[in-house]
Amino acid sequence: MNTNAPIGIFDSGIGGLTVVKEMMDMMPGENLIYFGDTARTPYGSRPPSEILTFMQQILVFFAAQKVKMAVVACNTMTALGLEKMKSQYSFPLVGVNTGVEMALAVSKCKKVGVLATQATIASESHRRAIYGKDTTVHVYSQACPKLVPLIEREQVEGAEIEQAIAEYVLPMKKLGVDVIILGCTHYPFVSSVIQKIVGDKIVIIDPAKETAREAQQILLQKGQVSAANQSKIRLCFSADVERAKRMADFMFVTEKVNFELVKLEGFVPV
Repeated sequence: MNTNAPIGIFDSGIGGLTVVKEMMDMMPGENLIYFGDTARTPYGSRPPSEILTFMQQILVFFAAQKVKMAVVACNTMTALGLEKMKSQYSFPLVGVNTGVEMALAVSKCKKVGVLATQATIASESHRRAIYGKDTTVHVYSQACPKLVPLIEREQVEGAEIEQAIAEYVLPMKKLGVDVIILGCTHYPFVSSVIQKIVGDKIVIIDPAKETAREAQQILLQKGQVSAANQSKIRLCFSADVERAKRMADFMFVTEKVNFELVKLEGFVPV
């Protein structure tokens, strides 16, 4: 495997750009290809079989780009398809870190809130991960169907997003949680709004950094860290590239980033 081969990162929309930012900061020499399925977002309310088909299409696209690794920067696809897909591709797959270890280390009262999509909550991936480490923890899971559509429409501040967030997090606050895990990579776009609503006594856990660190460790173990001094960043989307560019500008400097429209129709699932 060429050590300078790109790393693929993908999500149902623009949320995975939060992981791209962490990987750019942590691994500045790596070539990155991001794919955001902005034409079909959100995934969280779709049937699992449909989500898995979309995931396979994206991975076939990445195989054609000869990636050395693919990072599933989407909690829904991580929960539903990561283990199923690992054996189907020659490159390693890394899912979104659950943030569970960080949450358990921080929580003093053993009351942990989880905000995620409907599909991620239904999978109970966070609950299982928490109980696998400590069965005495109280887990309060909340599906947030309004958040991804609002964030994809660039509604990251103002009354509408604040009202939606309050609907989801204030019941958790009343129940006494002291940690909330952001179980969707879109949610860091509004983490400051979440923090404002719940107050500074509740810790917000964003697993994007741990996800990037896990990917870096795998590359180190495999001896596949890039030797390049300069990286190429391609951000690909299935629709609304200009809108995606505006959202990327929130996260990092995009002056040397290439933005592309990519249609997946020709990439048939294996």
